[in-house]
Order: sequence, then C-alpha cells, then structure tokens
Amino acid sequence: MKKGWSVLALAALFAAVALGQSEGQQEEKGGSTERERVKESGQVLKEILDMPDKGIPKSVLDGSKCVIILPSVKKVAFGIGASYGRGVMTCRTGADYKGPWSAPIMMASSGGSIGFQIGGQATDFLIIVMNDGGARSLLNNKVKLGADASVAAGPVGRTAEASTNARMQAQMLSYSRSQGVFGGVSLSGSTLRPDSDANANLYRQKIKPEEIIAGKVPMPPEAHQLIEDLQKSQSASAQQ
Repeated sequence: MKKGWSVLALAALFAAVALGQSEGQQEEKGGSTERERVKESGQVLKEILDMPDKGIPKSVLDGSKCVIILPSVKKVAFGIGASYGRGVMTCRTGADYKGPWSAPIMMASSGGSIGFQIGGQATDFLIIVMNDGGARSLLNNKVKLGADASVAAGPVGRTAEASTNARMQAQMLSYSRSQGVFGGVSLSGSTLRPDSDANANLYRQKIKPEEIIAGKVPMPPEAHQLIEDLQKSQSASAQQ
C-alpha cells in the first residue's frame, strides 16, 4: 500500500512540475503571457467583488495590506492532490502599507495534500494579506502558508466580520471560487513566492518586488481594471 502511495505521490509531483514547465515555456520575451495573466486576475477579482451578498466583507477589504489573485489554479490528482498556479499580487504602497495600490507583482503558488481531491479542475483563489508582517514575508521569500505565515479561511458576506480568534490572528485570509461557488478555504500547506522570471517579462527588466511597490516601474495598462476595482471597493466601503 505504501509503495502504491509513493508511486501516486511521484506521479502527482511530476505532473505539477511538468505543468509549471509548460507554462514557463509559453512565456514570451515580450511578456504577453504575463499581461494576459494580469487581465485574467483583474476579471476574477471584479467578478468576486461584484457578488452582491456572498462576497468579501468590507471589514476585510478595509484592513487589507495586499491582495493576491490566482486565477484558474490547476489541480492534478491521482488520489493525491497537487496544485500549481500563477497570478498577481498588489499591495498598498508606503512604509505602513496604507497608500494607493501598487503595480502588480507576479506570483507563483504550489501545494499538495494527501487525498485532497480526485480528478482535475481549475479553481480561482483569492488571498487577502491582513498585516505588515504578512506583506513583508511575501516580498522576497518562498512562504509556506500555515508554517511561515498564518492563514485562515476568510469570512463570507458583506456584513460579516473577521472576528473569530483564528481570523483575527491570521496574517492572511484565503478564499476559493470553483464552478461559481465562492467561500473561505484554508490553504495551509500551500506555498507562495514572487515569480521573478514573470516579473522580468512583464516589466522587461529584472526588478525586485520592493521596487515594484515603490513605483519604480509604470503601471501596466492591463492592471488598470484590477486597481480601479480595488479603489472602488475601498471608496464604497468608506461611504457605508
């Protein structure tokens, strides 16, 4: 039985690696793949923010430091769930993360869990970074959620509050959307890291995440919807 699980684990690992390599091979020097990913992330965020009653609570959005969108994260599973995805992160600028939203930072994620899912499907993930420590941890390093940074399933509903002890103490709150169903989900065990190659492709130069947040590169046109929607949600929340 152990041997069977080992074979399945290796198969899932190789499938996830191959998926990542195939995505990397599709990236063009002009950054077209990255620009499309930014647009797709913006569309996913817009659809989630437009959900009337079962979206992200205003208290969560008001307190957020960074927002990470991972559209269509793909899972490959053979009794063992493994996932690999790429997306974007935008953070509030300034030393205290209270300024305007930054240009997007390209991100990569991976993760796997025994028996997590059988069969493959694409899921959108949204991660809200709730404090300065969580934001700083993501700028340079590969972060394992639940170990290097605390994470909890986010509350759902416009009037809901992030009030439980786990949610109040968590550095990040995570959500998923699959087949139109949106809700909080724990991503403990998954990893997140800045995608250095994708950032270089998008901005046509090697650049660090801190430099992107500091405004040392112009905002890509494809990111305008994403940033505008975040600003609108913040303004709407302030008026309520």
